[in-house]
Amino acid sequence: MSLSGKTAIVTGSNSGIGLGCARELARAGADVVLNSFTDRDEDHKLAEDMAKEFGVKVRYIKADMSKGDECRALVEKAGGCDILVNNAGIQFVSPIEEFPVEKWNAIIAINLTSSFHTIAAALPGMREKGWGRIVNIASAHGLTASPFKSAYIAAKHGIVGLTKTVALEAAGKGVTCNAICPGYVLTPLVEAQIPEQMKVHNMDRETVIREVMLDRQPSRQFATVEEIGGTAVFLCSDAAAQITGTTISVDGGWTAM
Repeated sequence: MSLSGKTAIVTGSNSGIGLGCARELARAGADVVLNSFTDRDEDHKLAEDMAKEFGVKVRYIKADMSKGDECRALVEKAGGCDILVNNAGIQFVSPIEEFPVEKWNAIIAINLTSSFHTIAAALPGMREKGWGRIVNIASAHGLTASPFKSAYIAAKHGIVGLTKTVALEAAGKGVTCNAICPGYVLTPLVEAQIPEQMKVHNMDRETVIREVMLDRQPSRQFATVEEIGGTAVFLCSDAAAQITGTTISVDGGWTAM
């Protein structure tokens, strides 16, 4: 599954699932553009270290995914791309009647609308080359729902619909578009929630993970960022050339119920 000679942009990729995808794409030989809304020394150091580790070109480009012009500028600054992984996302939990409008707008902008802008900017170049891979990081919540997450679930359902539409528009041009739907993934953000959940439920670490956090995930195991990244690499490979417009669940059986 060598991706040597390909350039991949991964949005929201200085930590978590985005970083996991970026690392696995680099491991497969792709040059990588990392991205987030910050512009810190450690962001650029992350790119330098990844380049040394995998022997590929890695750059960090700042772009705020809540702003459409910056989403499109990211693709332009990168010089186009062969692989686009739309991963950037945020979350907020609240009953819908109390949901802050500014939080709704931010989640829709970052989790959904940013993908519209990056795809619109990247797709013409992919069509011209006759090869391209678009991988949208959706969620189990792109296929099902939970209470108090109206904006996130609306956005992730939207990502699934956008994925299908882009796949149809790009069909026959050597370009595929698919969505990965993770369940609970052990990221630094999730890891940080475990101690608090232990206190709230008066449980030890393993019990709170199994009985509370992974209650809807039948495997009772977190997915890893490496597993999500490996799925992205597969979707970018020649083996997946006829897989387009679909969702791949990496959720330990969550959406099978």
